[in-house]
Amino acid sequence: MAEEFDWKSRYADKIMPVTRALKLVHPGDHVFIGTGCAEPQALVRGLVESATHVSDTEIFHLLTMGVAPYADPQFAERFRFNTFFISDNVRGAVHEGLGDYTPVFLSEIPKLFDTGRIPLDVALIQITPPDRSGLCSLGVSVDIVKAAVSNAVTVVAQVNDQMPWTMGDSLIHVNEIDALVEGNEPLPGIVFQSPTDIVKDIARHVAKLIDDGSTLECGIGVIPQAVLTFLGEKKDLGIHTEMFTDGIIDLIEAGVITGRRKTLHPGKVVASFCMGSRRLYDYIHRNPIFEFHPTEYVNNPWTIAQHDNMVAINVGIEVDLTGQVCSDSLGTRFYSGFGGQVDFIRGSAAAKNGKPIIALPSTTKDGSASRITTTLKEGAGVVTTRGDVHYIVTEYGIAYLHGKSVRERAMALIQIAHPKFRNDLLKRAKELNFVYQDQVEMNWDVMRYPEELEVHTTLADGTEILVRPIKPTDEEIFKDLFYSLSDDSRYHRFFARLKYMPHSSRQSYVSINYNEQVGMAAVIESAVGEQLVGLGQYIKLPNSSKAEVALLIQDEWQQKGMGTWLTQYLVRIARQSGITGFEAEVLSDNRGMLAVFEALPFKMNMKLDSGSYYLSFDFDR
Repeated sequence: MAEEFDWKSRYADKIMPVTRALKLVHPGDHVFIGTGCAEPQALVRGLVESATHVSDTEIFHLLTMGVAPYADPQFAERFRFNTFFISDNVRGAVHEGLGDYTPVFLSEIPKLFDTGRIPLDVALIQITPPDRSGLCSLGVSVDIVKAAVSNAVTVVAQVNDQMPWTMGDSLIHVNEIDALVEGNEPLPGIVFQSPTDIVKDIARHVAKLIDDGSTLECGIGVIPQAVLTFLGEKKDLGIHTEMFTDGIIDLIEAGVITGRRKTLHPGKVVASFCMGSRRLYDYIHRNPIFEFHPTEYVNNPWTIAQHDNMVAINVGIEVDLTGQVCSDSLGTRFYSGFGGQVDFIRGSAAAKNGKPIIALPSTTKDGSASRITTTLKEGAGVVTTRGDVHYIVTEYGIAYLHGKSVRERAMALIQIAHPKFRNDLLKRAKELNFVYQDQVEMNWDVMRYPEELEVHTTLADGTEILVRPIKPTDEEIFKDLFYSLSDDSRYHRFFARLKYMPHSSRQSYVSINYNEQVGMAAVIESAVGEQLVGLGQYIKLPNSSKAEVALLIQDEWQQKGMGTWLTQYLVRIARQSGITGFEAEVLSDNRGMLAVFEALPFKMNMKLDSGSYYLSFDFDR
């Protein structure tokens, strides 16, 4: 990758062996080490092996993916590191008290350098060979490196001809560098583990939230990367993210990621660093599609908010029932860091049609504990606050929390917790008065939400609706439906001119077992979330192979074919469950409902008694 000119001759006065270059590091210095896969490994090794004159030196870095010998206990008197994000190579040392962790938003780290709150004496970085103009590229990591270079008294650079040349605000001039050390070696590679079935389920749910034309941020972790594998049918996606990996290459080549609809930097993949394989490094080399910019720009919530349809995908460690998200610690044990999570959560929340998402498995790896908890573990750090949280996603579905009460949040999160923990969470929520004391407990050990019954359909007038199984968390939208009905519609459905529908009564319509009781909700998306416009239900009759069926359609949605469609869909579901026919009671003046049944392709038995028609029909007739 070296430029076709003799840069070594031109800059001979700056080129020196690592031992000499590291003489520029003095005892007590504050030393910055470059980020991620751009860590200058030759300089880091030399710092420990050759710079024996150095002692009481404080090392600062974000996450580093290469060697970290300075974290070894034998060098404790020579080095003390301070990391802004805990990676695998220093996690043990942090736990043993051999290094420090500074919790800070990624977008704010450069300001710490600029103001001198964190003074930098020496920056150890890695660059491409300089071109004819003396410009070098920071390659795969611009992030906080550029701010470190600008503020360090001395800059020592490892020149690596295997570092890809990246475009954007990624260049520094050789005149800004005090010492050049040749160190041609492969960059560290990152290979993410193959996603488990649980991770795939989470990723599939997240993908449902991504519309054509969205701009994505995919944070660090296997879940955000797995989401990319479920986007093959999307169109004109864009990327504005702190980091990316190999996963975007196939989507670019397939024409899924085009950036065509981005409101900022259209047509460009914008990031501050990347980590991946040699394939990725070769792909981004002098590729004008990619622009690398400093963290203070990429992670600035104002920059992020300028992207319409911005979707931020990040991960959490645990979430409590009020919506607090812990992402950087396991109780009192620090595990990772803030990273760019809050930057992108707040930026995407401020964007037009933005979607801030936190994804996590419902349980710990061994399944012994729920990651959705009544309260966070003692000492756990809140990274995304109750006020910032929007979407929480597990393998069991999606919970939208923003603007919701604690009761609504608790119920929504319990719904996407692992079934074996749901009733325990509900009982604890009752003890804390988070939810109604009479909230129905479900037999989750032997039942599940039948996601396979979710379907999108188009009514006769062209309106698209989602039909899905009703959930306990639908109580509020069921309440809204009830109070939007005309007196006649209420009378036709409930056989009484009801004026009120209290919580105790509403529960029976939304808390069902999906076996003997099935309820299919017809919902549409509005500016304020889902709106329930129709509900079809059946209940299996005792000691019978038949079920009683009933429908409820909002007045303005009647006579659009929804009742007919819901009834036919309930027939299909019931048949698959071994039910042989339906029965129904319909008031004699309910012409709309009678017309729905009369249109069915079954032999209908009808009996009029006391102002009601009693209908029954078998599916095989």
